[in-house]
Amino acid sequence: MNKGENMADEKKTNDAEQTAAEKETKKKKKLDKKGEIDSLNAEIEKLTNELATLKDAHLRTLAEYDNFRKRSQREKEATYGDAKANTLKTLLPVLDNFDRAADNKTDDIEVYRKGIEMTLTQLGEILKNLEVESFGEVGDEFDPNIHSAVMTVENADLPENSVAGVFEKGYKMGDRILRFATVQVTN
Repeated sequence: MNKGENMADEKKTNDAEQTAAEKETKKKKKLDKKGEIDSLNAEIEKLTNELATLKDAHLRTLAEYDNFRKRSQREKEATYGDAKANTLKTLLPVLDNFDRAADNKTDDIEVYRKGIEMTLTQLGEILKNLEVESFGEVGDEFDPNIHSAVMTVENADLPENSVAGVFEKGYKMGDRILRFATVQVTN
């Protein structure tokens, strides 16, 4: 055998070995890609499950909030109704006393007047217990935030811009004005 044939045989052997190595590399690349695809599919499945779990938690939170909102609204309505009923319940004895006064057939005006005064005292106590205060007295300084002036008058006995007469007392509960005092003011 000559040198040229040996080189040709070696080249064929090298080409065959190289082809076998390339095939092995391609096979490994395919296995690596398959493994990578399997890994990515597993990651996708994991993320899909996590997303489903988060969606479920989100929907549950929305449902809980909706239930809370509805329950709060019902409680607010019930509280308002209860407060109104309790307030009216405290006023019923006053109404009973006015009914008794209306049914009273006595001619003694002093007995009648005393009964009305007692009823007014009773009503005043109820308002005090409800933390309701009256305001708007003659001589008070006029305050447009709590007084409603319906007329003015000249009065030398009172300082300027003061209450000269009260047509209706004002009432407040804490800082909340329930009714403005309707007053006459000095010039």
